[in-house]
Amino acid sequence: MKYFLMLLIGLTLSERSHAQDNFCGTKNTSFKAGESLTLKVFYNLGSMFVGAGEATFNTKQEKYNGKEAYHVTAEGRTYRTYDWIFKVRDKYETYMDTATMLPIRFIRNVNEGGYKIYNNVGFNREAASATSTNGTFKVPPCIQDVISAIYYARNIDFSKYKPGDKIPFSMFLDDEVYEIYVRYIGKEEVDTRYGKFRAIKFKPLLIKGNTFKGGEDMTVWVSDDANKIPLRIDSPISVGSIKVDMIGYANLRHELTSLVKKR
Repeated sequence: MKYFLMLLIGLTLSERSHAQDNFCGTKNTSFKAGESLTLKVFYNLGSMFVGAGEATFNTKQEKYNGKEAYHVTAEGRTYRTYDWIFKVRDKYETYMDTATMLPIRFIRNVNEGGYKIYNNVGFNREAASATSTNGTFKVPPCIQDVISAIYYARNIDFSKYKPGDKIPFSMFLDDEVYEIYVRYIGKEEVDTRYGKFRAIKFKPLLIKGNTFKGGEDMTVWVSDDANKIPLRIDSPISVGSIKVDMIGYANLRHELTSLVKKR
């Protein structure tokens, strides 16, 4: 289950490039402190999908270096019955400036099949730099981290885009700057394990590697309402396919009006 939270996010790395300025500050209207989301990961290695693990996203509001900040903690883990195959215990944290939705601090602490990574990154907008556990790196002013990008993206006004449009931005991960984009597909209803929803559909660009085949094979649906919470992610992988469904939520900022019928 390598890249566990990357699957849930629906964002993966494309080619390394110069930063984009699309995500250069916005007002949050989609979530509030206290929100909690739970998603379940299913693998299909044959004729059926098997539940392999869960991810949770929890949001608080705190003071960070004198600034009001959203503190988001994202944790992914395999179920104990799956641990013998590939044990995952991942934790990501971001602190975002509530005024701009840009990250101040990002912490990555992952253990995937015994492979461990720890990185603690502080962003300095004035110096256009990011100082991580491993050194200081030049970054563009509108850089995102892997978790802040999700919450920033939830505030995208999709009415400004037409099907086929790309929405690019830049992300700092593993001490490198990457160019990310998602392609807006349109709107449709989607059936999930939670229920049927009106949804916004898009496809992130995937890089070819050990897990993914590359291209735009992954599909992501988010709720077509003011919350824009992730509902489902589908993607083929090198062996079989994967499906991620939202299975629980609490303390949404808005009513979940996109829910057509609950299971």
